[in-house]
Amino acid sequence: MTSGMNLNALREDLAAKDPDVFSALTAEEDRQRIGLELIPSENYCFPEVLPLLGSAFTNKYSEGYPGRRYYGGQPNTDIIETLARERACALFRAEYANVQPLSGSPMNQAVYLGLLEPGDTILAMDLSHGGHLTHGAPVSHMGRLFNFIRYKTVGAKGDIDYAALEETALKEKPKLIVCGHSSYPREVDYARFQAIADKVGALTMADVSHVGGLIAGGVLENPLDHGFDVMTTTTHKSLRGPRGGLILCKSKHGKAIDASVFPGLQGGPHMNQVAATALTLKLAATDDFKTYARNVLINAQALAQALRDHQVRLITGGTENHLLVLDTVASFGIDGRKAQEVLDRIDLTTNKQVIPDDPNPPMRPSGLRLGTPAPTARGMGEADMAIVGRLIASALRLPDDEIHLAGLAAEVQALTARFPVPGL
Repeated sequence: MTSGMNLNALREDLAAKDPDVFSALTAEEDRQRIGLELIPSENYCFPEVLPLLGSAFTNKYSEGYPGRRYYGGQPNTDIIETLARERACALFRAEYANVQPLSGSPMNQAVYLGLLEPGDTILAMDLSHGGHLTHGAPVSHMGRLFNFIRYKTVGAKGDIDYAALEETALKEKPKLIVCGHSSYPREVDYARFQAIADKVGALTMADVSHVGGLIAGGVLENPLDHGFDVMTTTTHKSLRGPRGGLILCKSKHGKAIDASVFPGLQGGPHMNQVAATALTLKLAATDDFKTYARNVLINAQALAQALRDHQVRLITGGTENHLLVLDTVASFGIDGRKAQEVLDRIDLTTNKQVIPDDPNPPMRPSGLRLGTPAPTARGMGEADMAIVGRLIASALRLPDDEIHLAGLAAEVQALTARFPVPGL
């Protein structure tokens, strides 16, 4: 896949031709080795994925779909896209699949634009309660094109208020009900969503971008098993594939979804990405991946317990999936931005996060978001999560003590040195 040059020769060539880019590349590799990724939307892709992203498929334009392309020279691209679609349907028990979305946001946009008309009403999760920008945030283009009505969570455990959701649905008569999240540490009652949608004649869509790998691994519920019209997921995150999007739907929606992706929203797909997706879906069907998915949940529970042991307040009190949200203001008296910056200094990568009805602005929110897909991909287990929980609490309790933070950074590096980054 390297056109006659081995990897070391390619790196030497890059270093000679563009030392600035090479320096940034090696620095990023060092950062990933030394530190630990705890952002729940980030992961280390399967090592086998990386060569495909730099393969000859990068060179090929493939506008259209298998068997009906606009350009010639497509026999091999048709093979990999057909494989990807068939594997996606088999893995997720779907009737139809589109594997061309370039990432998560256009993936969701393609569903809205393919199945709805501008101005239609969509019922989706409030951003501060765990929803995503593409679920109708006012700053997104979709928030301007469609009439988004939002539902929220209630109580200390962060339950979705299904009674209020049903009442809103009966009143607003949405054309589409969306469930799914980017920072909600709970499982979703898909059957309840479907029942509410059936009552008002709405379509159902589950954006499972965060938990797609956990659904593939059989450790979380599959919305398609409960009658959902559409399920979307990114192919990175918990699936450990390339950065991209995947739309799964009932057969009756397939033609509309395909037309919405191309030519409606995108031009030619990135066939190197599609090839990597095909491989990812094969690997995600293995017993090894099922074990990985189960360990992600086990590690999330262990990290949650470690943080609770150190008197850290968790939104919803814990987690039922791969992610946790900390209330850093209540726990440490600092906002999420400050907490993120402190943890950066000890080589733990996290992200600031709004919490339900957050009184603080998005760039200085009250929370911090953590996840266990990446540490689990490195082979870490429950005992390691206990160490990580202690390091987080210790750093955030003394956020301005540089000597203390330097000692914690050394502990992080000693931990990560035992667990190589897959593919590097």
